[in-house]
Amino acid sequence: MCGIAGVLDTTGAPVSMASLKRMTDCVAHRGPDGEGHYAFGPVGLGHRRLAIIDLSEAGHEPMANEDGSVILIFNGEIYNFQPLRAELEALGHRFSSQTDSEVLVHGYEEWGDDALMRLNGMFAFALFDRPRRRLLLARDRFGVKPLYWTFTGGRLIFGSEIKSILAHPEVSRNVSYPALNEYFSFQNIFSDLTLFDGIRLLQPGSLLTIEATAGDQPRVRTW
Repeated sequence: MCGIAGVLDTTGAPVSMASLKRMTDCVAHRGPDGEGHYAFGPVGLGHRRLAIIDLSEAGHEPMANEDGSVILIFNGEIYNFQPLRAELEALGHRFSSQTDSEVLVHGYEEWGDDALMRLNGMFAFALFDRPRRRLLLARDRFGVKPLYWTFTGGRLIFGSEIKSILAHPEVSRNVSYPALNEYFSFQNIFSDLTLFDGIRLLQPGSLLTIEATAGDQPRVRTW
């Protein structure tokens, strides 16, 4: 179990590192073995690490490819990462760690969004394509690993837990009455709503994409 959190601001405003750290501090219990943060103008990514595969510093996140064009924060486990790694190495990719997460970095380089179809595992991750200024959030087929998001004031704010999102100063704590009605009716919430207005659960088997471009909006689809 790890914790991820981040922000993409379509207005172009730089992400506050202090806010990003507050967001990851909220999920320190998910990753007691280390923390890392990445900021590039209007994009910020934060990670709390629980070291399971490759306990060395080579597994530190955020994790990037050789030229820093793809940056990843990841929570989960890819069960078939070894054959995927062998396939990618045969295609010319070079790895610097023994982690399963690095397979996502090079897999995206090679196959783009279609890399998701090759994964067998439980995961929630965020990947920033720096040349395209594009952020991708993805969740595994069964939704084993959680991922929440909101879009407010031109900012996409996300995290493994809602408390990370609420730690951002631009996010309100207003109640979502449709979600509350759903909960009182069924003793559960079956949609992507949460009890906090505007905060949504990324559904199992779904991906969200957005670009750091003025006026862009998040797009969600099943993969």
